Amino acid sequence: MFKLQDAVKKETRNIAIGTGIGVLIMFAIFFVLHMVLPQDLPFGYSVPFDYKVILAGIIGFFVAVGNFFWMAITVQKVTSIEDEQQARQTMGVSLRYRTMMQLLWVILAIVVPVFNLVAGIVPLFIPSITIKLRGIMSAGKGG
Repeated sequence: MFKLQDAVKKETRNIAIGTGIGVLIMFAIFFVLHMVLPQDLPFGYSVPFDYKVILAGIIGFFVAVGNFFWMAITVQKVTSIEDEQQARQTMGVSLRYRTMMQLLWVILAIVVPVFNLVAGIVPLFIPSITIKLRGIMSAGKGG
């Protein structure tokens, strides 16, 4: 029987919180740019703040956190595999499928007109930023 380790739960919760905060900051930036930039920028582009931004940001959040959770579960499983070759193969398969999941989301964010491309893709980078910021903050505390 597979039991989810407390460390996986804790780290996934931390990533979800950090990614959620990052997405909210992204929404605020979209809103501010929408309010301060003229609607008729060159090349006919303006910064939108509409349901497309919100919807793409929310789905991007779930894809990003889901990717991290899937990776954490895979690492938990791999630690119990004694055969190094099989462990590497399991991690490789996980990486391929997680990358395909993110790529599928990026393609949908580009092609489906109800999503804002930028708002859909930015959340995919937030977990990495969250991990780096947590590392910097814990190093500043001496551990």
